[in-house]
Amino acid sequence: MASEKLQDGLRSVAAGLLTPFDDDGEIDHEKLAANAEALSSDGLGTFLACANISEYHSLSQQERIDITETSVSALSDDACVLAGVGGSTKSARELIAAYDRIGVDAMMIMPPDHTYVHEQGLLKYYEALADAAEAGIVPYVRGFEPSVPFLVSLTEIEGVAGIKYAIPDAVKLGQAIPAGDDDVVWVDGMAEPHALSFWIQGVEGFTAGVTNFEPRLGLELLTALRDEDWERARALQNAAVPYQQFRSETGEDNTLADAISVPAVKYGLELAGYNGGAVREPIVGLSEGDKRRAETLYEELQSDLDRLL
Repeated sequence: MASEKLQDGLRSVAAGLLTPFDDDGEIDHEKLAANAEALSSDGLGTFLACANISEYHSLSQQERIDITETSVSALSDDACVLAGVGGSTKSARELIAAYDRIGVDAMMIMPPDHTYVHEQGLLKYYEALADAAEAGIVPYVRGFEPSVPFLVSLTEIEGVAGIKYAIPDAVKLGQAIPAGDDDVVWVDGMAEPHALSFWIQGVEGFTAGVTNFEPRLGLELLTALRDEDWERARALQNAAVPYQQFRSETGEDNTLADAISVPAVKYGLELAGYNGGAVREPIVGLSEGDKRRAETLYEELQSDLDRLL
């Protein structure tokens, strides 16, 4: 069974700690630490270090370790920190060993990056990583279409503390949760717009979208969900929708969806007074036109929050 601290952390809103790169593509650890400290001071208590939104796949193994160490060091002992792990079983186990030495609360196992996967193979992969970790693991289910029996089996692996469910299928979620292990905490991995519909099915926490740069929204939404104030929860999640929809767009000179997701959040951080920074390839920064759109959407978000809070 996961520690009480980890279970409480999963039952909250988890903010991603984005990686601030300078114009030369180097990590600015001072700005990373400053973001962690500021977001913690603004009320957030659960953090995803070296996560997908942190540009995990653009980082070397040592950079992942260094980023996680900076994040843990900047936060108080009360903070709950999940760190991203992926790749081959061997490299993932090496990363887990480093994270255990740093003292993270859980390993967030990244979505599989193989072109071809098999449900039974994935279960063996998660079993191997759970066996290697002193802390619990939280598989991030995204990018493939698992069966309900697979999801149920995932909850039965010893060491699985939670599941970050990032598939836009509330029906499958509603089938898997009651059939799975009661000790596993299910987390909405698709941010605020899905928080209400997933909560009704049994999730107990959610990851941040606009909450990454506007903590008030996520914290108030979490309170509304816990209070079963569905009308308020709906209003708060709807306030997040325009900026979240902006994140799903292609940007300029591109046809691939979600291409501006990370730079849109980084620019939101800048607008909110945190540190965003540049991005690394294969991601590109926002165009000037998209920056203007982000500014407008940010102002509209602030106006909505002034009305709701």
